[in-house]
Amino acid sequence: MTHHDLAMPVTEDQARALRVGDTVTLQHTLFGIRDASYIALFDRGRATRFDMRGHAVIHTAPNVRKVAPTPQHPAGYAPVCIGTTTSSRMERFTAQLMRQCGVRFIVGKGGMHQGSSQAFKEQGGAYLAIVGGTAALETTWIECIEDVDLDDLNPESLWKFRIRDFGPLLVAMDSHGGSLYDQVAQDVAARRAGVLAGLGVAR
Repeated sequence: MTHHDLAMPVTEDQARALRVGDTVTLQHTLFGIRDASYIALFDRGRATRFDMRGHAVIHTAPNVRKVAPTPQHPAGYAPVCIGTTTSSRMERFTAQLMRQCGVRFIVGKGGMHQGSSQAFKEQGGAYLAIVGGTAALETTWIECIEDVDLDDLNPESLWKFRIRDFGPLLVAMDSHGGSLYDQVAQDVAARRAGVLAGLGVAR
């Protein structure tokens, strides 16, 4: 298992070098996206001025405070608490996000499914898992909110964060079909079968 310190954006080769069980720390830029911004982009045909090619997105609707724009807060927002939401309900957007926007990594919690796994294989990407309940820690990895688009959807706008040492994150799904979630499910099924057999219970 390897640790990767990645300055965003990354190439397809860098994305394909990740394997399940590796860890990743991201540098420079991270985009925040959630249900409403996905729907706006891919169901309603809205465009974004952000170039997300080679970048990572995080599933989030951050708690922010409106402030006067300054060099410290160039977008006019100060981060209060930027946590991660569950990814699975946004499963249907992964392939479009990667094909149309060129995104390489999704940061989230709870995992994704077969459609996302296929997109990671075809396009060259990975799912980077973060532990739930760590929003306060995640917020310390964000230096500022650099910009925001689709802000009529606030807080489910499209956010551009400036980050430093964002991680370590766990590579939970990779571009080679590897999935930590599949491994866990198989392990649980095998252990369950062993317990039932030990009890003499027919399956």
